[in-house]
Amino acid sequence: MKIALIGYGKMGKVIEGIAIERGHSIVAKVNSSQTIDSCDLSNADVAIEFTRPELAFNHIQYCMDQQLPIVVGTTAWQDQMDTVKHLVSEKNGSLLYASNFSIGVNIFFEINRKLAQLMSGQAGYKASLEEIHHLQKLDAPSGTAITLANGILENNEDYISWVLGEEKPPHTNDYQLGITSFREPDVPGTHIIKYTSDIDTLSISHEAHNRKGFALGAVIAAEWLQNKKGIYTINDVLNF
Repeated sequence: MKIALIGYGKMGKVIEGIAIERGHSIVAKVNSSQTIDSCDLSNADVAIEFTRPELAFNHIQYCMDQQLPIVVGTTAWQDQMDTVKHLVSEKNGSLLYASNFSIGVNIFFEINRKLAQLMSGQAGYKASLEEIHHLQKLDAPSGTAITLANGILENNEDYISWVLGEEKPPHTNDYQLGITSFREPDVPGTHIIKYTSDIDTLSISHEAHNRKGFALGAVIAAEWLQNKKGIYTINDVLNF
């Protein structure tokens, strides 16, 4: 499989290494000094995109125009999802996106939803969520934290919205889930969910040790997307 890397920062370099280990080749690299419209993507079978939220839509649009399937790992662009869905349909394109491509994180998403169901209606417990990432991560909360929060809102009748605090917990009212975002040096990604009462605290967490899990999941997703049309998520790959 011939891969175009859209974004060649730390994540792009890890994806490159794993893709080559799995027998694939990198035929194009888009970065800040070589924009997507200056690259020849005609030899690529698929693109893998990890860049910035404000760039993701333009990259998706360009790949749809080029009839190039794309795997998107950038987060915080989903407010344009309706436009993207129309574009993919109009161009008969292929797109797969996820807030997190780590297999472990996606198992964690399932555990979170199940725990939210069990804790729904349990008087005296208050849920909270923490996410910790490296200093270069620009969006807060993380896409993974938003997915976790939505998993709680959809499965626990005690919460109808979430609020964000950066570097300190936010004030929350009844029916609000608090998310606290921390940015620290050299943290690939940690997410912690707690249910706290006067009696005890129940918590679940996922801690990434490095970027390899995210990169491997993205390459597996790219392999899976071959010869498919439409919009997919990592859940389709993992058959959750």
